[in-house]
Amino acid sequence: MTYGSTPNIDLANWTLKVFGSVENPIEFTWAQFLDLPWKMVEAPFHCVTQWSKLENTWEGVVFSDLISLVKPPKSARFVIVHCYGDYTTNIPIEALDDKLAILAHKHDGTVITPEHGWPIRLVVPERYGWKSAKWINAIEFVEEDKPGFWEIRGYHNNGDFWKEERFWPELS
Repeated sequence: MTYGSTPNIDLANWTLKVFGSVENPIEFTWAQFLDLPWKMVEAPFHCVTQWSKLENTWEGVVFSDLISLVKPPKSARFVIVHCYGDYTTNIPIEALDDKLAILAHKHDGTVITPEHGWPIRLVVPERYGWKSAKWINAIEFVEEDKPGFWEIRGYHNNGDFWKEERFWPELS
């Protein structure tokens, strides 16, 4: 699912700001992001519109490596992902610290297209696709949860695929 139009992103000006409740806040340029250790992850993708693609190879920076780099305290239990177009989504930190969540630049050996989140998108295999935010420009570690764009519009706050958490029970 996409909210708004596909942004026109200039890599010369692109940055990824990682901030909030962390010991080491940082802002990466594209060149600095490319210098981080990259890995390949085999993981499924599940859309809330009831389709899944089970065999995917994602390539980029594993989110748990980013967590190790910025060092959030134990009290930072949530992450707010900020994207171009003012889109946000909230994710419990334990869903991102599992060696499968990845800041992906490639999918199945090909650079992700702008329509699918270029230059990087978050992929959280254990959550529905709206948690796998496109066009990321900031990652905020927080102590208190704050529902994002789709969550305040009725989508489930957690979005766990295995529990079929599509919509808030109170709103269904």
